[in-house]
Amino acid sequence: MNTNFATRIRVALSDPSLRANFRGAMDFLQAKRRTAFSNEDEWTALQRQGKAIRQQTLHQLPELLEQLEHNCLQNGINVHWAEDAEEARQIFLTIAQEENAKKVVKGKSMATEEIGLNAFLEEHEIECIESDMGEYIVQLAEETPSHIIMPAIHKNQAQIAELFQDKLHEECDANNVDQLIGIGRKVLRQKFKHADIGVSGVNFAIADSGTLCLVENEGNGRLSTTAPKAHIALMGIEKVIPNLSCLPTLQSLLTRSATGQHITTYLNLITSPRKQDEHDGPLKVHLILLDNGRSRIAQDEALHTTLACIRCGACMNHCPVYTRIGGHAYGSTYPGPIGQILTPQLNGMDEAGELLDACSLNGACGEACPVGIELPELMRELRQRKHHSKHTTYTEHIIWRVWKRIHRHPKLYYAATRTLSRLGLSRTIFPKAWRQTRHTPMPAKQSLHQQLKARKQRP
Repeated sequence: MNTNFATRIRVALSDPSLRANFRGAMDFLQAKRRTAFSNEDEWTALQRQGKAIRQQTLHQLPELLEQLEHNCLQNGINVHWAEDAEEARQIFLTIAQEENAKKVVKGKSMATEEIGLNAFLEEHEIECIESDMGEYIVQLAEETPSHIIMPAIHKNQAQIAELFQDKLHEECDANNVDQLIGIGRKVLRQKFKHADIGVSGVNFAIADSGTLCLVENEGNGRLSTTAPKAHIALMGIEKVIPNLSCLPTLQSLLTRSATGQHITTYLNLITSPRKQDEHDGPLKVHLILLDNGRSRIAQDEALHTTLACIRCGACMNHCPVYTRIGGHAYGSTYPGPIGQILTPQLNGMDEAGELLDACSLNGACGEACPVGIELPELMRELRQRKHHSKHTTYTEHIIWRVWKRIHRHPKLYYAATRTLSRLGLSRTIFPKAWRQTRHTPMPAKQSLHQQLKARKQRP
C-alpha cells in the first residue's frame, strides 16, 4: 500500500463524481435485491440452508478437498496445490511455458487478483487480457477492481466512453450503452481466437463428482474456458461443496444477492477436458487449489466462518462506509466488510489492521449476508485481537485504570458525571483523532439518575 487508509479515504470523500457513482449503484443494487427476496419466509429458509451447507463444508474441508482432488484426477483434470501466492504464480508460469503460451485470456476471478497474476505474466512477456467487460474496463484504465462482482462500478458511462476513445481509438456515444458494450466485445472476440490459455476462477467445486462450477452473465467465461487449447482454473480452497444437491441453494443465494437475478445467464459445469467425440473444449484442464492463509483461518474457532463467504458482494452493497468511499480506498483485493475481516487475516494486522477502523458496527452487512456470516461479530473479534497485539502506553494504562475505578464505585461515578455536565469537559476526554470524524457528544445538564429522582419527587 503506497498510502495509508486515512489518506485514501480523504481522497475518495473529496471526489463528488465517485460518491455519486457509488450512491446510485448501491441504491439500485439494494432495490434489486429487495425485489429478488420479496418473500421473507423464502429468504429466511434459503439463508438457513445456505449457512448449513457452508458450515458443513468448513467442518469437512480437508476430506472434501481430498475427495475433489481424487475425482478431478479421475476425470482427467490436472490438480495442483499452491500454499501461497508465489507458488500459485509459479504453477501458472510452468504451465504457460509448457504450452508455449504468449497470449492468455482471463475470465473474472478475484483469486487471480489476490495473487497478482496479470502483472506477473506481463513480467514474463505473456499478454493477459481480461474478458469480463468490467474487468476489461478496469484493465484499460490501469486500475484494480473496486467491487468483487462489478469491478468497474466506480465509473459512469461518460468516463467509460472517454476511456474507450483514449485507449481503443473508438468514437463512442456516452449515452449509448449498447454501443459501448459492442466496442468492448469486438475487441475481445479477437483475443479469444488467438489465446493459448484460458484462465478462470471457480464459484463452487463439487467434491463428489470433481466438477467445477462457474457462474457468469456475459458468456466470456464460457469462451475463456472452451476456446483456448488449455484451461487453468484458480480456486480458493474454501470454494469446495460436498455434492450437486447443494448447488441450487447456493446458486440462488449468490445470483439474487449479487445482482438481484433469480437465475444467472450462464451456469458452466466443467468436469473434464475435451473428449474424443467432442468438437470443442480445451485439450487440457488444470485446477490450482490456493491456500494462501486459508487453512490457518479454517483452524481458528472464532474466525473460521470468514471462509463461508460465497463472494456475492451483498455486504458491500449494504455497507454505508463502502458506499461513501468506494472499493479502491481499502487498498486491498477484497474491499468492504468481507475485505475488512479477510485481508487482515491473510496479510497480517501490521499491513491491513487499519481496515478494521472503517466500520460503525451498524450490522447491515450481517443482515444482508446470504449464508449467515456474523460479520459484525468477526469485526469485533479482530478489533479485540488488534488491540491486544498493540503495546499499551503507560498513559493509556492509567486512563483505563481510572475509568475502571470510577465505574465500579457509584459515588465516584456520580461525582465524575456531575463534573462533566457542569464544566463541559467532554472535548478534553475524547482524542483529537476521534473528534475529527465525529460530533463530540455533550453531556446533559442532568444525568438520567437525577432526572428520575426529580420526577419521583414531583407531587
